Amino acid sequence: MNDDRELYAFTWPGKREAILEAGRPTDKVLRPVVEESVNFEATENLYIEGDNMEAMKILQRSYMRKVKMIYIDPPYNTGHDFIYSDDFAQDEEESREEYGLFDGEGTRNYTMRNYRENTRANPRYHSDWCSMIYPRLMLAHNLLRDDGVIFISIDDNEAANLRKICDEIFGENNFVANIVWQSRTSISNDYEISLNHNHTFIYAKDRPHLVFGGNPIDSSEYINPDNDPRGAWKLVPIDANHTGGDTVYPVRNPKTGRDYYPPNGRVWCYSKAVMQKLIADGRIKFGLADDSSPKRKLYLSERISKGDVKTPSSLIIDAGTTQTGTNEIMGLFDGRKVFSYPKPVEFIRRLVSYGAPKGGIVLDFFAGSSTTAHAVMSLNASDSGHRKFIMIQLPEPCPPSSEAAKAGYSTICALGRERIRRASLKLAQDFPLTAGQTDSGFRTLRVDSPNFRDVFISPDDLESLDLDSLADNLKPDRSPLDLLFMCITDSGLPLSLSLDSENFSGFTIYTYGSGEIIACFNECLTEDVITHIAQQKPSRAVFRNLGFQDSRTRINLEQVFKYYSPDSGMVII
Repeated sequence: MNDDRELYAFTWPGKREAILEAGRPTDKVLRPVVEESVNFEATENLYIEGDNMEAMKILQRSYMRKVKMIYIDPPYNTGHDFIYSDDFAQDEEESREEYGLFDGEGTRNYTMRNYRENTRANPRYHSDWCSMIYPRLMLAHNLLRDDGVIFISIDDNEAANLRKICDEIFGENNFVANIVWQSRTSISNDYEISLNHNHTFIYAKDRPHLVFGGNPIDSSEYINPDNDPRGAWKLVPIDANHTGGDTVYPVRNPKTGRDYYPPNGRVWCYSKAVMQKLIADGRIKFGLADDSSPKRKLYLSERISKGDVKTPSSLIIDAGTTQTGTNEIMGLFDGRKVFSYPKPVEFIRRLVSYGAPKGGIVLDFFAGSSTTAHAVMSLNASDSGHRKFIMIQLPEPCPPSSEAAKAGYSTICALGRERIRRASLKLAQDFPLTAGQTDSGFRTLRVDSPNFRDVFISPDDLESLDLDSLADNLKPDRSPLDLLFMCITDSGLPLSLSLDSENFSGFTIYTYGSGEIIACFNECLTEDVITHIAQQKPSRAVFRNLGFQDSRTRINLEQVFKYYSPDSGMVII
């Protein structure tokens, strides 16, 4: 007798709160950091510094269903990893201090409170890890395009739980494969079995729409001993395991006179009529010496013209190891081992070629040393691609005794950005022909608190209230660029469009994209400045509420735009 109360479910303490957290809105903003960027005005790549969950919530506005590929290498929960401390019960001030964004006096202060070590002694050891990864993968799912795909590297500690979580979020039917990568070649005697591999789970957003790449065709496998005018070829089987139609019949070898049938339990791939046409066209050959069973000629030229690739294997043993990744880091940083256990560039390059074969946005929200950014730039340089990257990384402090700290890098973010800079210089040397065509810059943005102060006045304070203090509640440390990027995200525009600025009559005017936004945040705006902006016919024009010269100028704003650019939207902040 079945008990209806017994249902199959995968759950843990905190799962409900983890799901709710993914749906909670954020009031955080992305602030541009020009001095930590490369080619800030023109680059289409982004480097976001801050909590990846807050960052992805902000990205929902601009990148919902626009990311082609996601690769992440999250904490493996080995008992020594630091995980994000998501305490859903904290109030705003406690949360800000817990994440180390500010100290008690409101000064930015990234500390070890950004995260905590998840030791095996923790009674919620697995539950806390699941609660950390679940909402982030929900947000990642929202960002993927319908033809998009996510790759997640993990080891055996949480592989089983990760599969169940991904089956829930992405759907079991969207599971593509588990790539097993040989991460080391040396044998460890610490366990009964030396652990020499990692897993990389691959899930599609919607598998029927998935656009997936593969490995380059190996031309050395193709020969032309019979001087076929169609060029080099190799032989491939022509039997299959499906049934139906006229697909079981004898095929005679004209040289030996022997008849061949498909192997037991299989059929020919082609009907009898199609097979005869292929034989007449010289596309069927009976072995290299014409003395065995029939096979089809697969021509190199035809595969190249169609853009064919070699189907990837679920086992990767030829893309380097963590030692390769370490050597690459040391080669970039003057022999210093500034990062532990990085993935090799070739391994990530290969995954990017699978997940974004024709371009698109590649997101990594556990960016670490920025191997993914390095791999994207390297692949673009080698195949003239136009992939863009978005890196997200918590500003985790480098321990004072680490090689990174000794080399002058205070946080993993500082190290990751420097890795991108150095990698781009090396790629320019390695690929001089495409150096000028590859976007090797990045626009740094930082997750931070809102640009405007919360203004709350209790009744007891009304008598002593200074009304002038409420006239402008913009925080004193915020710049016009901070306001511009707030408007960009609020408008749902990509954060990677070009940015230009001009000085007009002493006022700074920003043009974002091809006039998607034109903004001026100066004070004492005159009607001449407003007219100049309106004449450029922006999609949106943005001004400060307190930025006009006088009330008359503010009142005439709508009339000026109605005359010069009636289709423009106007935003007053």
